Amino acid sequence: MTPTWTPTNPTNAANMGLAQNCVNPHCFFCIMTEPDSSLRRAGIARCFKEMPLRDDQEHVLVLSRIWNIAMAQPDDPELPSVGIFNCMASLINKGVNNREWLLRDQNVYIPYYAAHVIGSYTINKVEFAEKAVKSGVIPPLMELLRGKISWVEQRVAVRALGHLASYERTFEAVAAYEDELVRLAMLLASSCLDVVYVNFVGVKDKHKRMKYHSDLLTRGVGGIEMENRKAEEWASQLQCWSIYLLNCFACKERSLDLICKQEFLKELCRMWGGLVNHSSPAGVGLIRLLCYSHIGRKSISESKEVLDNLCHLSRSSDDWQYMGIDCLLLLLKDPDTRYNVLETATMFLIDLVELKTLGDRLNLGEAIIKALLLDYKPSSKLRFKKSKVLEALQEIWELKVEKREREKIMSKEKIEERRVLVGLIKQEANHLFWLGDVEAAVRSYTEGLDACPLKLRKERMVLYSNRAQCHLLLGDPDATIRDTTRALCLSTPANSHAKSLWRRSQAYDMKGLPKESLIDCIMFVNGCINSESTAKKVKIPYHSARMISKQMEETWLFAGAQKKATIGNDEDDCETKSFNEELDYDLIMKLLEKKSSASALSSLSTIIEEPFKLKKGNRKPQLKMGKRRNRAVVARSM
Repeated sequence: MTPTWTPTNPTNAANMGLAQNCVNPHCFFCIMTEPDSSLRRAGIARCFKEMPLRDDQEHVLVLSRIWNIAMAQPDDPELPSVGIFNCMASLINKGVNNREWLLRDQNVYIPYYAAHVIGSYTINKVEFAEKAVKSGVIPPLMELLRGKISWVEQRVAVRALGHLASYERTFEAVAAYEDELVRLAMLLASSCLDVVYVNFVGVKDKHKRMKYHSDLLTRGVGGIEMENRKAEEWASQLQCWSIYLLNCFACKERSLDLICKQEFLKELCRMWGGLVNHSSPAGVGLIRLLCYSHIGRKSISESKEVLDNLCHLSRSSDDWQYMGIDCLLLLLKDPDTRYNVLETATMFLIDLVELKTLGDRLNLGEAIIKALLLDYKPSSKLRFKKSKVLEALQEIWELKVEKREREKIMSKEKIEERRVLVGLIKQEANHLFWLGDVEAAVRSYTEGLDACPLKLRKERMVLYSNRAQCHLLLGDPDATIRDTTRALCLSTPANSHAKSLWRRSQAYDMKGLPKESLIDCIMFVNGCINSESTAKKVKIPYHSARMISKQMEETWLFAGAQKKATIGNDEDDCETKSFNEELDYDLIMKLLEKKSSASALSSLSTIIEEPFKLKKGNRKPQLKMGKRRNRAVVARSM
């Protein structure tokens, strides 16, 4: 193919039209316009056979065009049926084994595009995955995964291998490399953020960054800030796709001895998709899958750090809250792990016993009660290291067993009398609060909760939330989190009471839990926005904007990598901007939209990645991926 121009950036060039005077009879672009399907297929097949054999500087243009086709039409059988996988595998091999060729012209882009094309065509169709395996794509993808070129190629290689491993009919071909593959995926998941930071994001001088990385990230448009945001998204995807690949083995209970190593489990519980990859459960998704196996439950129950993370997740407004709850319930139902986790889990799950519905899960609170009270009786002599655990179990028994039984025979008139009484007690408590007698107000709110029937959920929600505000003023973040969580369980839908979200966000901040604080604060702001739907321009409360800015800096995907890179250095040699230097309201608003903050790139011709999900065909229970909530319905207090 001999077009009359030579582009400097293939990602831009692929979007341009070719010159009208192309004279090459074997031009791929001209062949694609052939109306006769049999002639077109024969011409494409010939191109695919010749491409790896010819040293043509325009190959990158063809690969870029094929990449566009694969992304737009991944289920179209035309290209997979005429040898595309053989061609892509050969080009990757050429890039890995011939360094001189790789660095010539723009060939450095080719292995990335080739691996991406393989991954795109194997995302949905098992027939295409089988063709790819038979064409020998796995060995060259493994070479990329080993880091023979860079982290950018590792990202698309692990993506493609994950697709191949997710089908029953191609899993064994991938499993031929099982030990090495699992170890590489674990290493990538653990270290990729450090690698991307050191080799790209932390490089202050834009000119010292690898140009082809910058071009691929932003399609050749945008400055260093845009590159950093896209690199954050890609790094998160690299980590999450590595975990996805591990999921494919864990769901078949393969390589659990490697995956369940304590050090990796500790790292796994700290991995989350972040704000730029909101559709992936990341580490907790794999932990939940491990909880379906005896080996996994045993290993997880022996790690205090993992248990603590699951407990905090279960009491958050994170979309993956239900996964944290599921893990704890699975551990509690196993006799071999129950007493390893009961003391820790009880102090968190007690706050969730009044939870009715969470997403599509019904009567979740009842499932929690049954798990906690499985072998508890008021007369039983259970012994715990912490006396508060037994007190908590007694509280659950009194609240959800004894009080419920008493209220079954309570008449409607009696319930209405209690409603009036509770209203009077609340007024008295509010009065004490405004007089500054906060401790007396706590006692009064407690009295109101004791008198309030379980059926009066809204009244109980308000009493818990108001008592939480008192605890917050008294400097007791633990009590604040307990009461706000109970209020949020009583709200409809769950986690929608705006005041409780804001109060818990502050309490989590006091406890040094920035991720939980950030999510609650974002949900609070969403609630405020939805309650002002008629406003022409939404104004974010300044105090919540400050909180979001603070926690975004703490939870930044590369925060840990930045600390490692700057240890021992007098100056911070990174091209990053502290969110506290200036309140970036535009960025905060993007967090509240249906898309993540990475949607700032939506106007560009960016790579549109598929959602992170497990495919059908796996034997073990699959991870159910829900869409990220971006709104909180406000349940107002009186």
